[in-house]
Amino acid sequence: MSQAEIANHPLVTAIRSKTIKAGVIGLGYVGLPLAMSISRAGFQTLGFDIDAEKMVRIDAGNSYIEAVPSDVLAAERTAGRFSATDDFGRLAECDVIAICVPTPLTRYRDPDLSFVENTCRQIANVLRPGQLIALESTTYPGTTDEIMRPILEASGLKAGEDFFLGYSPEREDPGNRDFNTSTIPKVVAGDGELASEMMKAFYGAVVDTIVPVTSVRTAEAVKLTENIFRAVNIALVNELKLVYDAMGIDVWDVIEAAKTKPFGYMPFYPGPGLGGHCIPIDPFYLTWKSREFEQPTRFIELAGEINTSMPRYVVEKLAEGLDRRLGKALSRSRVLIMGLAYKKNVPDIRESPSLRLMELILERGAQVEYHDPYLEEIPRTREYGHLKGRKSANLDQTTVDAFDAVVIATDHDCVDYASLEQWAPLIIDTRNVYARRGISSDKVIKA
Repeated sequence: MSQAEIANHPLVTAIRSKTIKAGVIGLGYVGLPLAMSISRAGFQTLGFDIDAEKMVRIDAGNSYIEAVPSDVLAAERTAGRFSATDDFGRLAECDVIAICVPTPLTRYRDPDLSFVENTCRQIANVLRPGQLIALESTTYPGTTDEIMRPILEASGLKAGEDFFLGYSPEREDPGNRDFNTSTIPKVVAGDGELASEMMKAFYGAVVDTIVPVTSVRTAEAVKLTENIFRAVNIALVNELKLVYDAMGIDVWDVIEAAKTKPFGYMPFYPGPGLGGHCIPIDPFYLTWKSREFEQPTRFIELAGEINTSMPRYVVEKLAEGLDRRLGKALSRSRVLIMGLAYKKNVPDIRESPSLRLMELILERGAQVEYHDPYLEEIPRTREYGHLKGRKSANLDQTTVDAFDAVVIATDHDCVDYASLEQWAPLIIDTRNVYARRGISSDKVIKA
């Protein structure tokens, strides 16, 4: 196909004239902000989700994602550009479909692509010629053509001729007020020249900057590389924390001094473990796929082992502190976890190490509660269903007096840490909260 034929393809011209309807499947932390960006760019947008509660809130113009203000959601609905449905038969209405569903790990740390596969089957039921299907979910290189293509082609239509495939990895960062979906550069790739042109035309109209790459496999690898980079470097400082602690050296002091070097160094910080929808999961997608090519990923796997071991290290520091400072066993103690979210100033608990900390403390026979100003109650999670329904404790002197120790797992800015230091008999600080605030106290143990 010539460049002129590609440029004048009916779907390409319809995208450029914004006369298409776009569909977004999965209206969570990635999908809802994307849907709003598409709608605000001037496209008719239809969101899809299996959660009936989300449909009710969207219909009322009430956002459940911090990155999407309710007034923005309501305005797009009032303007008639955005609506949502749980009727997946309506996918036939959409010219471009973006898939933003979860890609978790199984209990054996293998990729769980069931959400992607089931979504593709639903699309295949109503797939028609002339549609562009773009995957945004994080996955291993090869997913688009090895998993999606066969399922969609089971409809009888052929990729590259009847319908088109693309991949554009999401880059959402909950709580980041400096960037949003529209301002974060977007990597895009299509399966073939025509699909690539469609991807560039569509996402180029939605975000400020697109970064075209040569193939969907390259685009799939970009997302993994970004998060493996972070996972490995966080593992490095977590391991250094253990080494320096044994030497009587404060790793936080080391990092603060090291980051003054204006070249050749980038600061990463230790913590109680990894959380979020990407960093704890994405590296294992590559390690799993690499086995097919008989390529070892020792560095990545070691980083994963270090990061997943950190909650146990924190609990050991807690037990040691209770024993040495208070003469009390962990099994006879009451512990308050400060912060349930995986990062500060957001209500996001996906893969949060705080949940693992709670589980480990309970296994040791202690009583445990949590306080999080952003999460009044623990929702349903895949791995920690037994914690569902626990409610956030109040943060006042009377409440804190009832606990033997406080573990700061998430350093939300709105917490009164000075008062907490006055009330609590022992504090395990995994985020260097007190040193950063210039508060020195014998009650505080860094972990």
